[in-house]
Amino acid sequence: MEDVLDVYARPHDPEVPVVCMDEKPYQLLAHARDPIPAAPGSDRKEDSEYVRHGTCSIFVWVEPLAGRRRVVARRQRTRIDWAHEVEHLLTIDYPDAERIVLVMDNLNTHTTGSLYEAFDPAKAHALAARLEIHHTPKHGSWLNIAVRHDAA
Repeated sequence: MEDVLDVYARPHDPEVPVVCMDEKPYQLLAHARDPIPAAPGSDRKEDSEYVRHGTCSIFVWVEPLAGRRRVVARRQRTRIDWAHEVEHLLTIDYPDAERIVLVMDNLNTHTTGSLYEAFDPAKAHALAARLEIHHTPKHGSWLNIAVRHDAA
């Protein structure tokens, strides 16, 4: 816990941004019946019945000290999906950053090994070299600032 708190105490540095990452599964739902729109003197009416349209995974990337957030939905959350999201973080979101301090939970997909599964060794090594990873403690994902932003 102290490790993550120490990371959050660092001053803002655009060359080495602190980015928090979280992901969660999400149900895709639709109305079974079209809602009745609100009208003067009458609230919108919705039936509680819904139709399930599968699931997806929401990836949330937050740089709290810069006020930046990126949210993306993917069909699933495999090691390969995580690796491609990290590649996007490093090459598109922060292409000029010296390195990224990444705070996230300790899920089995959240390892530099995932980069090696997704990319050739040279590319995986180059991406991993720009990461400084800090995991939240087990049962301590509440320390991850992204958790507070994924519902916003």
